[in-house]
Amino acid sequence: MHRSLLSAVSAVRPILAPQQVRFASHGLAVHRDTAKNNPKTPFTFSEENLKKIDSILNNYPEGHKAGALMPVLDLAQRQNGWLPISAMNEVARVLKVPRMRVYEVATFYTMYNREPVGKYFLQVCATTPCMLRGAETITETISKKLGIKGGETTKDGLFTLLEVECLGACVNAPMIQINDDYYEDLTPSDVEEIIDDLVAGKRPLPGPRSGRLASEPLTGLTSLTEEPKGPGFGLQAGL
Repeated sequence: MHRSLLSAVSAVRPILAPQQVRFASHGLAVHRDTAKNNPKTPFTFSEENLKKIDSILNNYPEGHKAGALMPVLDLAQRQNGWLPISAMNEVARVLKVPRMRVYEVATFYTMYNREPVGKYFLQVCATTPCMLRGAETITETISKKLGIKGGETTKDGLFTLLEVECLGACVNAPMIQINDDYYEDLTPSDVEEIIDDLVAGKRPLPGPRSGRLASEPLTGLTSLTEEPKGPGFGLQAGL
């Protein structure tokens, strides 16, 4: 009876192989100790960052220092390159809050990387506007050039690739976020050029690659095309 039930379940949802289970669990909110990520993983704030934390805490009144949780977590991640659980525990100690409060925040917001990432974290927006403008070709170009797929890191630790949801630059689709920078209005050749610059140790100029300044229409302005009339114009015209 047990075997027949198991066969029926397997027919509906195949049992994952061990390596598939690990991949499927990569984005889970729960923590699993590993050799690189466990409570004994070394992490302490640098003296410089401790001073920054004091400055951050001064923005919050007494009794509300826990409000500094997100910026202090971000500081820990920038120092370490990613956010191991030992860093979360140190944030809890510094802010004098329960560890669980730190875990809740770190597992909720996708900007906190709880697994190691490359020096350059390539996040390709894959939401509908970007998909309609060719986001798939951007991901394919990166994968082919670097030899990695989504969720993987190059062997030299230089690049990590990930497809993510909306990054809020829909007018400039397709786009990618690389660390703190946005690169927009991309073509496959743009992406190859950006990667070549990063490999060479250069910082490509962020922003649209189409020549426009920000999010104005590609075909030119459709409003505000005249010089401002100045104050009182409506009264003088009898409007």
